[in-house]
Amino acid sequence: MFYRKKLLPHPVGAGIIFGQFFPGDSMFDITTYAQQAQALIDAGRFLYAQGWSTATSSNYSARIDESHIAITVSGRHKGQLSAGDIMVVDLDGRPVQCQTRPSAETLLHTELYRLFPETGAVLHTHSLGVTVLTMHLKGQDAVVFEGYELQKALTGQTTHEAAVPVRIFDNTQDIPELAAESRDWLAAHPDVPAYFIRGHGLYTWAKDMATCLRHVEALEFLVNCELERIRMER
Repeated sequence: MFYRKKLLPHPVGAGIIFGQFFPGDSMFDITTYAQQAQALIDAGRFLYAQGWSTATSSNYSARIDESHIAITVSGRHKGQLSAGDIMVVDLDGRPVQCQTRPSAETLLHTELYRLFPETGAVLHTHSLGVTVLTMHLKGQDAVVFEGYELQKALTGQTTHEAAVPVRIFDNTQDIPELAAESRDWLAAHPDVPAYFIRGHGLYTWAKDMATCLRHVEALEFLVNCELERIRMER
């Protein structure tokens, strides 16, 4: 059954334990919402434990339907997420029947759901490895992984012999501009489900949360391999 959330007098997330739901225009299935919210909560605990989502950094989302996603509320500690820390936005990034503020980078998420309709989850993390490697590679606009067996953990990659270019975008506070820049590159490279933001972190996406988490783990391993090679070559 489809519902919308009744607005409450105090800012809270869109968790179903808060407030009442009733039929209306902004409709989404609350059972699906609850499942996706729990997936985000579980992902946050895992990623925080790995040191890839320190404190209130990072943001995560999961598709509810063709028009709505569940996404983490801005400024929440990712290792301590609860139902009130997950909200709903439409694919224009507008909050749906809630008073909380989504991540400043929400448009980067919605861009991916629009561009790749099969996408079911998007994870953005802030690891030490990605931060250091992308800062070290100033002047380069991509990290090219080649020859690694674990490249095959990324959706669409079937051999270690391929070169996998993961784009590095320069960090900026102009999110609409970054969303537009990423759109052009991703349209030309639909087989690479990730990109980096210099000195900031990584974005990866997949058909579901389990696959998306696999991408994060694989990318972190590959990044650490590159960092180790840089150290050994000195």
